[in-house]
Amino acid sequence: MTTELQPTMSLKKAIQERRAARSFRPDPIPEEILREIFRLGLRAPSGYNLQPWRFIVLREQANKEKLRACAFDQRQITEAPIVLICCGDRRVNRPEYIEAIVQLGNEVGAMTDTFAEYMRSAIPQLFENKPSFESLEAWTNRHTMLAVAHLMIAAKGFGVDSCPMEGFVTAQVKEAFKIPDEVDVCCLLPMGYAAEPEKKYGGRFPIDQVFYSESFGSRFQ
Repeated sequence: MTTELQPTMSLKKAIQERRAARSFRPDPIPEEILREIFRLGLRAPSGYNLQPWRFIVLREQANKEKLRACAFDQRQITEAPIVLICCGDRRVNRPEYIEAIVQLGNEVGAMTDTFAEYMRSAIPQLFENKPSFESLEAWTNRHTMLAVAHLMIAAKGFGVDSCPMEGFVTAQVKEAFKIPDEVDVCCLLPMGYAAEPEKKYGGRFPIDQVFYSESFGSRFQ
């Protein structure tokens, strides 16, 4: 009988204390904690359960050095014990992939024949018509970043810090790590234990400045 890993801090505290770490200690992340962070991160929402996110896990220093050269020489990449290249795969509308999602739903008792048929017709139409996004890259980024946010909060719950990074040259990253043309690089995510001092909280605008009532610009009541 295995004991389920439990976070070391509450969800509220993890959200409030998460910061983008600018420097990391070399301490490794225990493998069981890393896998639990990954497992929880994959519970992110996903339209049609397509799960387009893909993650390249870098542990070897040589590969982190190679990535740093694609990311404006930012030190977080070579300091952190783990770095994720977070990607979104546009090929999830292919029939064989849709069938894999249907099969997954069947295995966990969450799929009906009616919904399976709906997915087979609706998903290709979504990607063809793009009613809520202008490009497929926008769609893959949207979904992948939901998973990245889950990963960061799950990590902080176990005391593991992270740093979402958009400072990189996409073409260089794709070439260096053999990422297919149909796969988009959404962000880089170094993970580990932050070196002191921790980055200070930068503040957030108040709720009534960024939330509106019923229509854009209407004061939130």
